[in-house]
Amino acid sequence: MLKKVFASAVFGVEASTVTVEVNVDKGIGYHLVGLPDNAIKESNYRIAAALQNNGYRIPGKKITINMAPADLRKEGSAYDLTLAIGILAASNQIKAEDLEDYLIMGELSLDGSLQPIKGALPIAVKAREEGFKGFILPRQNAKEAAIVNDLKVYGVDNITQVINHFDKGELLEETIINTREEFYKNLDFPEFDFADVKGQESIKRCMEIAAAGGHNIILIGPPGSGKTMLAKRLPSILPPMTLHEALETTKIHSVVGRVKAHAGLMAQRPFRSPHHTISNVALVGGGSYPQPGEISLSHNGVLFLDELPEFKREVLEVMRQPLEDREVTISRAKFTVTYPSSFMLVASMNPSPGGYFNDPDAPVTSSPAEMQRYLSKISGPLLDRIDIHIEVTPVPFEKLSDDRKGESSVDIRKRVTAARELQTQRFKDLDSVHYNAQMNTKQIRAYCKLDEASLQLLKSAMERLNLSARAYDRILKVSRTIADLEGSQSVLGNHISEAIQYRSLDREGWLG
Repeated sequence: MLKKVFASAVFGVEASTVTVEVNVDKGIGYHLVGLPDNAIKESNYRIAAALQNNGYRIPGKKITINMAPADLRKEGSAYDLTLAIGILAASNQIKAEDLEDYLIMGELSLDGSLQPIKGALPIAVKAREEGFKGFILPRQNAKEAAIVNDLKVYGVDNITQVINHFDKGELLEETIINTREEFYKNLDFPEFDFADVKGQESIKRCMEIAAAGGHNIILIGPPGSGKTMLAKRLPSILPPMTLHEALETTKIHSVVGRVKAHAGLMAQRPFRSPHHTISNVALVGGGSYPQPGEISLSHNGVLFLDELPEFKREVLEVMRQPLEDREVTISRAKFTVTYPSSFMLVASMNPSPGGYFNDPDAPVTSSPAEMQRYLSKISGPLLDRIDIHIEVTPVPFEKLSDDRKGESSVDIRKRVTAARELQTQRFKDLDSVHYNAQMNTKQIRAYCKLDEASLQLLKSAMERLNLSARAYDRILKVSRTIADLEGSQSVLGNHISEAIQYRSLDREGWLG
């Protein structure tokens, strides 16, 4: 007898429906076809034990299972439940009239209980598109899948519940969540707060400007000056995610199985901080069966690269195109997959290998040759894509021992959000630009017009500080953001003069 059960395969951040055809016939043998990987080929051992331990069995007949489309590679253990229910229905051990109305997925343990799967959210989106009545999956993933409206989601703990649902008509418990309510409930509780940072007022101001315009930023300072502490608090002042951004971000994290168990929509912006030994595939994504990399996991959030010159040069170079295009396309012989990667880059570095450049009291000093070798690890084209360079100095003892609390992240976020709203209005007719950092040269000329005095100020600063041509556009973008924070329509001289301070690495004597 032939039975069809439906599952799904995730490719990139999208899912494709897989039809599992189970045919039980005279003879002996177990044949699984349709490009399954090793985890799926091993599933018959898990299925046999799970059925045995729950009072059922794999029939001693010829079982042929086809996973269609047969030319699409299937991977992972999430098809165990699909195959098990298909075998039971095809061998007439259970009645299953409405089996084709459901999409069924889950990994089986030997006792019949279910383990979580990856990609529950994109699979649920596809199930709704294809018009399925319901989606049966492990309970740990139910909240994540229930984000999708107009689809009944049933979280189950054990294969017996699924069998009883089809065979005995015992209704499964539907998982219902109010997506908007869940989302807004978790928005205003940042884990790290700027109120904890002592001193560093100028750097906090710099972080506020970076957050308001979505600018990439690099912090340069000796060990212990608070670079990592400041970077970790940046997501807390970014504007809250919109529902659309939250869905997009959750989708990417779902594909790699990073959504916390029993969690629904991600409400906080992601903060990723990979170690400097990371490979370029781990950073941008890829592999023999493609997975999103760190730059996609930080989509709509912050990617923090601590000790930037310690990263391998070729790893940093692969980031250049995604930083520009805000998406990464991975091409292999048999497939091409695109992942979104619109993130804010925050980098930190010591000013020299010893860490104490230009510090007369430093315990360690580096020779000019060592300095040059250290700083040359960061290429000009990468620095090109970083709008703000700021030097971080150690905090004096008086500030450290001060009991007064600094300004909280919630207060700073209000100003940042107001500035972002101005930008949203300004760029409402442009599809690819949402905030100042995304402006191209043409838009900079249109929205960053200077009066004669400001132009002269910028000209003399560029000549006196020997700033490069690449700094020109960056200064204009940053000054536009400073003007937005003040609610100013036009870019004025004081906005330009503040933006000029944030180009430390372009000055003579830093990078040769």
